[in-house]
Amino acid sequence: MNKSTIWLTIFFAVLIWSGIEPKDNFTWFLEVVPALIALPVLFFTRKRFPLTSLAYGLILIHAVILMVGGHYTYAEVPLFDWIAQLMGGERNNYDKLGHFAQGFIPALLAREVFLRLEVVKPGAWCNFLICCFALGFSAFYELIEWWVALFSGEDAESFLGTQGYVWDTQSDMAMALLGAVVSLIVLSRWHDRLLASLKTSRR
Repeated sequence: MNKSTIWLTIFFAVLIWSGIEPKDNFTWFLEVVPALIALPVLFFTRKRFPLTSLAYGLILIHAVILMVGGHYTYAEVPLFDWIAQLMGGERNNYDKLGHFAQGFIPALLAREVFLRLEVVKPGAWCNFLICCFALGFSAFYELIEWWVALFSGEDAESFLGTQGYVWDTQSDMAMALLGAVVSLIVLSRWHDRLLASLKTSRR
């Protein structure tokens, strides 16, 4: 199987599993809809603006995180219940992993678009703007959560996943910012090599 087939197989396998008797159907839909939106976007841009293999891989990881959260709800993922008990805590922190990914992965995608379209030159300003993008993306997602809560009332409680934590919104955005910073530190050199390789192959 080629990489695209493997990618799609994993995506749909996890999606199907996620949709089988989820904890809450409304929450499942809300959590997986970003992945369902991303799929056709990636399909229709695959020839005109193909991404690096790293970007595609990270998008798949993010989709899986969303689907797992949709199946169990972010407050009840069993592995993170076990981790909380092991650490002597009570809060299930799977949502913090999700928000870390919400900064880590969009930061890499923003970097790819910024550099390939020459929106900004590589360097400090580029990194700053990428972090601003990731933080803005996270803040917009928090607004979406707020709007859903206003329109659906108690049905959105599982989607919000605050678990009674008064600073949940702020900590979510902080995790996204941390994810963006870590992404730039850890992945930039690898990403630069992949971008150079992609540029060479498309000549």
